[in-house]
Amino acid sequence: MADYTGTAHQLRSYIAPAAPATRAPCDGSESEMRIEFGFTPRWYREACGIDFSERWHLDALYRHETLITMRKELNRRFPELRLGGPGPDAAPATIDGVHGALVMAQIFGIQGDYYPDNWPAAQHTYLDEGQIAKLEPPDLPNVPVIAQILEQMDTIERACGRIEGYLNWQGVLNNAFRLRGPDIFSDLMINPDLVRHLFEVIAHTMIAGMRLIYARQAPTGFIVRHATLSNCVVNMVSPELYREHVFPWDQFISEAFDFFGIHNCAWNVDPYIADYARIEKLGYVDMGIMSDLAQAKRLCPHARRAIMYTPVDLVNKSPDELRADLEYIRLHLSPCDIVMADIDAGTDDARVAAFARLAEDTLAMSPVD
Repeated sequence: MADYTGTAHQLRSYIAPAAPATRAPCDGSESEMRIEFGFTPRWYREACGIDFSERWHLDALYRHETLITMRKELNRRFPELRLGGPGPDAAPATIDGVHGALVMAQIFGIQGDYYPDNWPAAQHTYLDEGQIAKLEPPDLPNVPVIAQILEQMDTIERACGRIEGYLNWQGVLNNAFRLRGPDIFSDLMINPDLVRHLFEVIAHTMIAGMRLIYARQAPTGFIVRHATLSNCVVNMVSPELYREHVFPWDQFISEAFDFFGIHNCAWNVDPYIADYARIEKLGYVDMGIMSDLAQAKRLCPHARRAIMYTPVDLVNKSPDELRADLEYIRLHLSPCDIVMADIDAGTDDARVAAFARLAEDTLAMSPVD
């Protein structure tokens, strides 16, 4: 039986340039309070002139060209941080960020709107009860969006050999919201059988999709053994509804992979953390700073924990307030990540660099217990 009491199974925050945040395996080099910076497509659009419309998501070689450009810009703007990596010109081609958070929605026929300066957004063409009742897990290689991604992966292999990166599969509730719209929240109370069917189809499709993509990557040398879920709308349901209807599927997906993580978004994790902690393989969980950090650390001692630090706080808080937050996070949650995602155009570069220096200063203080 696998041992999930150490750190070998942990995941850390990972944000590829212009891609939504996801998670990747820890490699043992993580600091006690590691920062993962992420910038919006709008930031890169204004900095580099890149067009993030549909071509960016469909053309692997064009996307690779923009990735090199973005990494070079990161190193130019933040030379002391080297956010673009040590050798941007040698950056691998990846599937990071393809279709943003809409892969699962597109599998079930919900189309996306694409923008030159933003992630794609799902169209509000929701499925009705009859359509939901007829849903079955599809034959994924023959679903257009997956077939096209597989073609991209063939292109990457021919050009670069190794197929790196991660699609963003979201979570059962997130995906149900994109398919059903806000009615999913009333369905939980008045039509639980319909919800159970929808969640089951989504969960099985997510597992099959991850396995299909991972199997295509593995022969090229990029091995993926984890699943990570996004529970961005979990705060729209009570802890009781989460426990009864969503948690069983989060747990079900966790059991299909070697390592597992949950993205709770920047919400207060307190109503859900005890249930998250019940997942044996939990190797990552994040939360907002208003959460009871000490409780999260106590309940999830073997997971890599993370704070979703908001870009609004980065811009608006004084240096003393930022320092106080970092000291508080270190005291109550570390070792942990600080996910400084969604930094938008107009944010002063000096603010980003100063935040990193404040974190380093905080780490230079006496160690905490």
